[in-house]
Amino acid sequence: MKALSLAKVALAIATTAAVATLHAAPTPLATENFAKIPAIQSMSMSSDGKRLVAIVASPGSDYKETALANWDVDNLAAGPTAITPSGDRMKFIAANALKAGKTLVIGRQEFTGALAGCGEGNSTGSTKTFLMKAYLTDPAQTTFSEAFADNTRKIGISEQTQRCLELTGTASLVHSLPLDPDRVIIAQINQSTLSSNYYRYNLKTGQTELLFRGGARSSPGLFHPRDGELLTRDLLEPTGPNEYEQQTLIKGPDGQFVKHDPLTVKLSTRVSMNIAGIDDATGKLYVLTDKFSDQVEARLYDPATQQFDKEPLAAHPQYPIGGLVLGTRSSNFNQVLGFSVVGPRPEVVYIDPQMKALHDSLKLAYPEQHVSITGYNDDLSRVLFTTDSASQPTAFYMLMDRKSVTPLGSERPWIDSKQVGEQRWVTYTARDGRSIPAILDLPAGWKQGDAALPALVHPHGGPWARDYTGWDRSGWVPFFTSRGYAVIRPQYRGSMGFGRDHWIAGDKQWGLTMQDDNDDAAAWLVSQGIAAKDRLAIFGYSYGGFAAAAASVRSPSPFQCAIAGAPVTDLARIGMSWSENRIQRILQGQTVTGMDPMRNTDKATLPILLYVGDRDVRTPASHARNFYNAVKGKVPAKFELIADMPHSMPWYPSHYQATLPLMESFLRDECGPGGI
Repeated sequence: MKALSLAKVALAIATTAAVATLHAAPTPLATENFAKIPAIQSMSMSSDGKRLVAIVASPGSDYKETALANWDVDNLAAGPTAITPSGDRMKFIAANALKAGKTLVIGRQEFTGALAGCGEGNSTGSTKTFLMKAYLTDPAQTTFSEAFADNTRKIGISEQTQRCLELTGTASLVHSLPLDPDRVIIAQINQSTLSSNYYRYNLKTGQTELLFRGGARSSPGLFHPRDGELLTRDLLEPTGPNEYEQQTLIKGPDGQFVKHDPLTVKLSTRVSMNIAGIDDATGKLYVLTDKFSDQVEARLYDPATQQFDKEPLAAHPQYPIGGLVLGTRSSNFNQVLGFSVVGPRPEVVYIDPQMKALHDSLKLAYPEQHVSITGYNDDLSRVLFTTDSASQPTAFYMLMDRKSVTPLGSERPWIDSKQVGEQRWVTYTARDGRSIPAILDLPAGWKQGDAALPALVHPHGGPWARDYTGWDRSGWVPFFTSRGYAVIRPQYRGSMGFGRDHWIAGDKQWGLTMQDDNDDAAAWLVSQGIAAKDRLAIFGYSYGGFAAAAASVRSPSPFQCAIAGAPVTDLARIGMSWSENRIQRILQGQTVTGMDPMRNTDKATLPILLYVGDRDVRTPASHARNFYNAVKGKVPAKFELIADMPHSMPWYPSHYQATLPLMESFLRDECGPGGI
């Protein structure tokens, strides 16, 4: 961390009107702490409690490559029974222990070539991107086959379509059907229409049974968890220019699907209507909706009377209900065990006495940690759970016979939690009176009354997304707090998860009131004595990168510089071109307007660093490069193109090694007069 000058110390003392002292600077966490492949990640347990699978750092790779690992739970002390390193091109990034002795593993590889409209990327010419595919293997991990694929060549299918499906895969897992020993529900692409058909798929024999034939506007809703019978389906109907109606159709006693008006919503209203399950005793449906409240509630809906229950099944005054926890084992199958409240982070509230007692005991055993039960067998003699906190990455544990706990490993065991600092959930008031939630992270050892800090305002991507408390998987927050920066993550208007009003308030406000919320976060930090007024910067990625670019052309600005990672800078150019989902493009695309940074580059006042990956097809490099070319003669500006970096995680070690020191040196040496 750069030392404070005597002048800046004096300014901090005067600002806080208190005797401020310099706190001991934390030891910076090295870039290598974040660049390494996690030691273990994506761990799951088979439903019978006999197997564990996970992605691990490949032995001998110095934490630079991944591998797929398999454990026998009866002999955990022996370690993995099989470890299969990723191939030269296809890299394992996620895994899931299925039934019938099968493992589903997701692989990703670099691809450069013509996509011809298949997936995100250039419709003509060549695209540098990544492709993902799903594979099935057994506990020995000796053979890998493309998961659920229909590899037969179809008559009348163009060579281009066939190539598209070979590149992007043809199938995905939809439902695990927990009580069925061999079958799952999959979606398989119809090669003639490129829509998905849905099948019961036998993991042992590969046989399929058609459940639903999808279409451009028709998709399945709820499959019965016992046998996979399709109970509801969704239909999108146009009702006007750029307006659609989402209809829910429910199967009646005669087998016909009937539209239910109480479940029908216009997409433009953004009312949420999701069927989450069925009550076996009454036949009522569990529905997650904010039709009756600003926040999503869980409600029961009776298809026979076409009415909702008058009172919610689960609701929270401040936060949405994220889902219901339904039993998946024979002893508790389809029973409501609890529900999740999506507050500062999703928190499961168990109402089932046995699960509540188990969860409560684990929380007592791991105080100040967030505990999640991620897998269990029928009699709860084997329970897989995780812990994490703002200062400690995810760690995996196995509870055996409700008595002994076996640690299975931490994602990043080399992280020293004492170097990370403190995290708080805060709110501040924007200039127009709106309450803005935020996550504040402070350097280790800093306390109120100490000298004001250099600080980063760090808006999230999306913007239809949000941040959660706990360990920051990107590594950005602990990287900067360990270097003495305070970091605030505003959940600006337009963020999801804080009510429909807060979400819709961001419509057409890019660079306007959404941007005010970021500036007001900076003002709040100064007013609280946390940040020094002349030591503020803004850093964001994706939409957050847009916010950083927008900040650089707005005056007056509270910031000394901006860092824009993978930014959108040209709203006129992006229009409705993002996302592979046509409805998503129309629905969200209509909200993407406001102050366009590319049309205001003549107003640039802040030094800016822009970086983007050369395999980023979500926000192509042209956005960052063109903005850099437009402002480089007006303000100090840097542009870096990161080799082989995609838009989204996981990133290679080389990507962290390229970007983290780049940002650190820019803040230290080039952010305003003398750096911050």
